[in-house]
Amino acid sequence: MTDYRRILFIKPSSLGDIVHALPTLAALRQRFPQAHIAWLVKRQWAELVERVEGLDRVWAVGPGVTGWLSEVPRLRAEKFDLAVDLQGLFRSALMARLAGCPVRVGFANGREGSPLFYTQRIDVPTPEMHAVDRYLLVADALGAAKPATPQFRFRISPADREQVAAVLGRAGVKAGSSWVAMNVSARWPTKRWPVESFTAVADRLSEEGMGPVVLIGGPDDRADAQAVQALTKKSSLRDVTGLTPLGLLPALLQSASLLLTNDSGPMHVAAAVGTPVTALFGPTSAVRTGPYGNNHRVLARQLPCSPCFNRRCANKVERECLVGIAPGEVLTAVREQIAGRLAHR
Repeated sequence: MTDYRRILFIKPSSLGDIVHALPTLAALRQRFPQAHIAWLVKRQWAELVERVEGLDRVWAVGPGVTGWLSEVPRLRAEKFDLAVDLQGLFRSALMARLAGCPVRVGFANGREGSPLFYTQRIDVPTPEMHAVDRYLLVADALGAAKPATPQFRFRISPADREQVAAVLGRAGVKAGSSWVAMNVSARWPTKRWPVESFTAVADRLSEEGMGPVVLIGGPDDRADAQAVQALTKKSSLRDVTGLTPLGLLPALLQSASLLLTNDSGPMHVAAAVGTPVTALFGPTSAVRTGPYGNNHRVLARQLPCSPCFNRRCANKVERECLVGIAPGEVLTAVREQIAGRLAHR
């Protein structure tokens, strides 16, 4: 088996997909402990990848074709001998080729003609497998030992924890206290559980004394968080939406007792750092992209059209697969998970 010395790891986006790739990186680092490994990622996600263990360089690329192509001369100068493309799109595969990597590994079922650029194509036995396990097929093909438990390795610094504690403290969450994170947004409108349902759950959790409920998310999620704030009847609902940079997300979610969320990027970060997740799924497949691990709960309403993977709902009842999930069901799942976590402390 070839002992590669310089590896270009290509997974430019997005948040959840980047998290799914972490066990493959960890397996490759174990297989090639002396190799220089660089991760090619879109600049908007670089701050998170900088917290990933096992990397020698985070190679951030700017937006658009110009941003990508401007990196080609510098990539070629690095003389990478292996490119691992987990994105499987024309642009990512082309970058592996333009970077001059003599060995280029990717999936045989990659889209947009990407397999044409690979020197080694990895077959995917079935679409009904989790993205984490699918990516690990590449590590296996390169001689990495199959991990008994896939490793998600974030490097969370004391400074990150201090910044998170400061943000939570200003929001009224005492240091060391138990709190529930709630992510009420999602990139696709069809992935969003109704804000009225989130509000009902938040109010009830506050009544039951399960600690403060804290709304989280990025700057683009503020409108959804404000909608919940406007509906809530409880003053114990906190909001740090848009107040924690992306790089602080692992530290933030690791400090939570649980994350209640739509299918979203933060869901995968929470699962990666060991925080239990209660996830609400509608048009997507939890088998393929659900929270990875055993200490999570996924709630969904299976319809004849499920999963449709559509950003627009064509069903007679708008988002029936999500609207049909009752707040009471969610409360039961959250209670059970919190009780289970407390019992194991």
